[in-house]
Amino acid sequence: MAKSPLDDTPLVESPLTKRVAAFLAALASHASPATVAAYRHDLSALCTFAQRREVTDPSALDTPLLRAFLGSERSRGLAPRSLARRRAALSRFADYLVKQGVLADNPVGLLRTPKQPSHLPRPMDVDALARFLDTPHDETPLSVRDQAILELFYSSGLRLAELAALDLGDLQNSRVRVTGKGGKPRQVPVGRRAQQALAEWLGCRSALAPMGEQALFVGQRGTRLGHRAIQKRLAQLSLSRGLPEHLHPHRLRHSFASHLLESSQDLRAVQELLGHANLSTTQIYTRLDWQHLATSYDAAHPRAKRGPSPRSKP
Repeated sequence: MAKSPLDDTPLVESPLTKRVAAFLAALASHASPATVAAYRHDLSALCTFAQRREVTDPSALDTPLLRAFLGSERSRGLAPRSLARRRAALSRFADYLVKQGVLADNPVGLLRTPKQPSHLPRPMDVDALARFLDTPHDETPLSVRDQAILELFYSSGLRLAELAALDLGDLQNSRVRVTGKGGKPRQVPVGRRAQQALAEWLGCRSALAPMGEQALFVGQRGTRLGHRAIQKRLAQLSLSRGLPEHLHPHRLRHSFASHLLESSQDLRAVQELLGHANLSTTQIYTRLDWQHLATSYDAAHPRAKRGPSPRSKP
């Protein structure tokens, strides 16, 4: 019997908990393990709240009940980011219930998303990152693999889950096919340096990977490299290569987006490459050199280049 994430109260099996279990099983077929685990925690909290209110039928999930649930979570001191994730889990679950014919519509649509604190992630300095990537290694299969991972992260702006899930068949010449959030596929270009690093890795991959293994990146045991293993390797490489700051996969993704945007000023293209559904998300993930953009605007925009209107002259 499951327990509440809030205390040791056992969750009683009910039509609601059964629907939650079925939803999570369906979600696991295309979402990352981290997403499934997070949603399991969020929906377990919902089931506990509903159980205390003697609500066991998923068809009883309406806007007032869900608003009361999020309000109780806020009162417990949950941060805005955690509350936003709670709401996202509720919405995905409600969508599932609508498709199953349990609900007529999604009651979460009437709930306001908690306001997030505005902050911009700090990308790495271009020159420092270049020196880091160009640091020589010992050319062992593991080192060649790590170099390919680094280059691909920075070249294509992949999420950790997207890179870890790559199979050999996902590589297509100068591009790679990935499955993003919500199971949405996209194709992104692979830069020349990343192509070279991947070619070197494929040349020695058989030293680690057994015949028939489809995972692109494998560990010493020849099986797919997991999320935690990739994170640890990046942290170790940042130390061994003398990087004066912590390196994690999302930091490389931030840097990819910011450096590309500073060069191209094409926010829509960067949005497509990152696989963001909303342009506002792309803006949060990037740091703009506003002075550079303002100079480009002054030089390029028709209304910025023209002199004052004749009517403005005295």
